[in-house]
Amino acid sequence: MDKRSKAYRSAQEKIDRNKLYTTEEAVKLLKQTSSVKFDATAELHARLNINPKHAEEQVRSTTSLPHGTGKTVRVAVFCEDDKVKAAKAAGAIEAGDDALVEKVSKGWLDFDVAVATPGMMKSMAKVARVLGPKGLMPNPKAGTVTTDVEKTVKELAAGRIEFRNDKHGILHTVFGKLSFSEKQLQENLDTLLEAIKAAKPAAIKSTFIENLTVTSTMGPGIPLDPGQ
Repeated sequence: MDKRSKAYRSAQEKIDRNKLYTTEEAVKLLKQTSSVKFDATAELHARLNINPKHAEEQVRSTTSLPHGTGKTVRVAVFCEDDKVKAAKAAGAIEAGDDALVEKVSKGWLDFDVAVATPGMMKSMAKVARVLGPKGLMPNPKAGTVTTDVEKTVKELAAGRIEFRNDKHGILHTVFGKLSFSEKQLQENLDTLLEAIKAAKPAAIKSTFIENLTVTSTMGPGIPLDPGQ
């Protein structure tokens, strides 16, 4: 017996399971099939033809969404004293050197993204076990280890996101809020899909993206055409 709500089942009926939708069609359906009373998040889920156990087949990259994610991003910057002022001016909620590392080691985690300069990475080892499991450890592949902290903080605040595959070879990420216009959501989604295609590992010689699904918070999945 289907225990899902009447609203969910009604929304699901609007989706043709035998069809692969374009991004334009999918965005229209996202708005039509969302029944929650809050501003739902638009999500993309991609099943990739990779073996996550092989390092050379891992997918991890970043992209800047034209219209952001609709979420305020709290950035903490681990940097030398001479960069603290610039980091805070760019929008970081906190910036500092070893004192900030110590603060995190004592339990402070009120941020969404951590950025660090290369010179601070040795000190960051002290909190790697704290930040790592939460996906907050700065990493060069994610563009969060940088000498230009000011530029990076501004990009993150403006809508730069990181995406990566999970242990099953599936990539889960977001591309906006349903309060965005259809055009804004489509432009964000198109930008994200291009970035995923560009992140195809060199080791993959066959089909890279097996299937794509977009959905909204608590909404039904809408199948996308990977070859559009």
